[in-house]
Amino acid sequence: MKPRSKRLLLVAGAVALLVGAVALVLNAFQQNLVFFHTPTEVAEGKAPVGRAFRIGGMVETGSIRRAADGVTVQFAITDTAKVIPVSYKGSLPDLFSEGKGAVVQGTLGPDGQFQASEVLAKHDENYMPPEAQHAVDQAQKAAQTVQQ
Repeated sequence: MKPRSKRLLLVAGAVALLVGAVALVLNAFQQNLVFFHTPTEVAEGKAPVGRAFRIGGMVETGSIRRAADGVTVQFAITDTAKVIPVSYKGSLPDLFSEGKGAVVQGTLGPDGQFQASEVLAKHDENYMPPEAQHAVDQAQKAAQTVQQ
């Protein structure tokens, strides 16, 4: 085999390995990608059913209910326009409370109940994820427009 053919074969093999590695990385990235949705988007059917995503908003006042097992908690996340019921099994963050900002990650069931696998609470009294703050602002503007 000529040196030129060997070089060409080596380059072709390297390109094939590189393409394979990129394909594996992109596949792993796609599987672990988690999108953020507002309660309004979820209620309008814009969120994927059966695929993990995040919902951000405020924990609705009076919505926290703890099950008898002491581990399961049900509550609602709202952006002041729409409310999404959430079920979570596990310990909640210390800062989690009614009327405070939270982001939940999990999947939406066919019944509209969000099954959370992770609950994140705001870390200080002024923090809210930018997407959640934008959603709350938009919902409040829409509510004011409807009232007028």
